[in-house]
Parts: sequence; C-alpha cells; structure tokens
Amino acid sequence: MDNSIEERRFSLESRRYIGCKTKLLDWIFDLIDEYTQDVCSFCDIFAGTGVVAHRALQQYRRVVVNDFLYSNKVMYQAFFGTGEWSEAKVQAIINDFNALNPSILRENYFSKNYGGKFFNNDTAKTVGYIRERLQKMKPTLTEKEYAVMLASLIYSIDRRANTLGHFDAYIKKDIIATPFMMQMVDAKSYDGVEIHQTDANQLARCIDVDLTYLDPPYNSRQYSRFYHVYENLVQWKKPRLHGIAMKPKAENMSEYCRSGALAAFTDLVSHINSRYLVVSYNNTYHSKSNSSANKIKLEEIEDVLNKCGETRIFSHQFNPFNSGKTEFDDHREYLFITEVDDERRNSSFAPILRG
Repeated sequence: MDNSIEERRFSLESRRYIGCKTKLLDWIFDLIDEYTQDVCSFCDIFAGTGVVAHRALQQYRRVVVNDFLYSNKVMYQAFFGTGEWSEAKVQAIINDFNALNPSILRENYFSKNYGGKFFNNDTAKTVGYIRERLQKMKPTLTEKEYAVMLASLIYSIDRRANTLGHFDAYIKKDIIATPFMMQMVDAKSYDGVEIHQTDANQLARCIDVDLTYLDPPYNSRQYSRFYHVYENLVQWKKPRLHGIAMKPKAENMSEYCRSGALAAFTDLVSHINSRYLVVSYNNTYHSKSNSSANKIKLEEIEDVLNKCGETRIFSHQFNPFNSGKTEFDDHREYLFITEVDDERRNSSFAPILRG
C-alpha cells in the first residue's frame, strides 16, 4: 500500500462538473462583499458542486445548501455535514478496498452495464464490488462515514471515466487498463450548514436568509441525465438501463432546461424571502450548439430582477469548462445583484403570489 495515498485528499473543486464556478469565486464574492451589507445567512439554492456554498461557509454564520441530485447531496454531507465519524475507520476501509484484486472479482451490476464503456472493465468490477460492500456495511457506518465513503468513491472514479466530463456519452476507444486506487475526500464539518435535496422553487417558499445565490441551469442539458451514473451509484436501486449511454428511466428533470424556464425563474424569485438576490448567468444563448442555447435570455433575467428591486449587473470574460465541441464566442459570465424591495416585488408579482 502506497502511504502517500493516505496523505492525499480530494478537494471539493477537483471533480469535473459543467457550470462549476471555482475560477469565478473571487470575482463573485468580491462583488457580494462590496454591494451587500450585514449578511449573516446565505442560501445556495442550485448548489451543484457546492463550491459557492463552501466559500460562503468561510464567512457566514448560516449557509443553506440545496440541489436536487442525490449524488450532490452526498457530496455536501461529506464535505460540509455535521455528525460523528472516524477518519481512521474510513481510511482503513479504503485501504482494504485498495488491496482488492479485480481479476478474482465476479462481474456485477456496475461492470455489466458500464464496463468497457464508461470505465475499464476491471475498474468497473472493483467499483461495483465496493458499492455492494458499502451497502451491506451501511448499518455499521454513521451517516457521515457513509457519505464520505460514497463521495470518495465518486471522486476516485471521476478522472477514470471514459468521458468528456459527463455521462451523456462515452468515448468510443480502447480504455487504458490502470490499477484503480480509492482516495478519501477532504471531509470537514460546519455547524452553520443546512443541507437540502429538494426542488428550488419549493425550498424558496420555506427559507428566510439575508442573501440567496441563484445559478440555475439555463440550457436543455439535464444534469440528472448528464450525471446519471453517479445518481445510480448513490441510490443503488439497480434499475434497468437503456440506450447506448446506459441511462435509467428519467427522473429529477428540471423545468429550467425546458420552455417553461422563464416562468419557473419568475416564480422562484417572487417567493424567496431574502434581502439580496445574487444571480449568475452566462451568455451561451449565442452558442452554435442547440443543446447549449439558453432557455432564458439576459434581458429577461434583468427584467424579472428589476421588478424585485434595484439591480446591478457585472460581467467578466470567462472560458468555461466545455464538455464537448460547443463553440463559445466572447463567452462572458454575468452577475446580477438585486437589493430586494418587498413592496415593489409584491406589487409586481401580485398575481403569482395570490396564486
């Protein structure tokens, strides 16, 4: 066993994920610090990788983090969540897994479906075996330990995946066989965190925070379909899979990726009880790819937010993580900061609020 494996930890930012804001964090929070006041509570309502929530946990007493993907909730529980857990216990289990010999492992659900496609077959057999073992070990693990184990498994296979960074398709080429080694995530605990896995529009009706950060999906690419392998791995219901990409039956489909995106966004901001709304947006509606075309235009976001209160708009040139061959010309990231005027918002959205 290589002792250096035990010394390394996956950081939250080291997973490939579409729309991740890691490289924009300083820009986003510098603007928040400059144009907001007396913020003690923060909600990241479309948290994705959780990098924005993670930064918020460094400076706010209370942080609400939400996403409707099962795999993302596990990440938040591992990296942020409270609860008892033993690092030594988790590392010992990982060490046992790293001593596995894939040549003596039987084919399993994971290898039969994903081996030779998204992963080398030996890696797929090992991952399937580990996941089955974790399911049987669950009663002996705390909630935090179980989340750390699942998050560590996902981060360990992320770079091994034979993909461009998502699971809408795999690369049709021979997969280089390299030994699979599992590595722990850099798990922490924050007393002020609240973790949710629910529809953002429903959560908006329940929260009361100083500032809500919104970074919804803007194009037709459904995250639950892009990351279906991780969703399947976390839930471990072993559904029947279909098509070349081996996808399960669709679930957790976002209205923000459909023609009703503007109506969903309007409903969302009209119900959030926050003094500030901070919205990230990018200009991919100019993209040459239909699947990357935005469902809500920049001007529509601005119009909705102006109905809530005084809104400032900032832009920043940025080359995003691109999972395919989509071309972006002069790609810019936008940040809207709205100081909410409750009277103006309630008047502007009276029909929605009455409904």
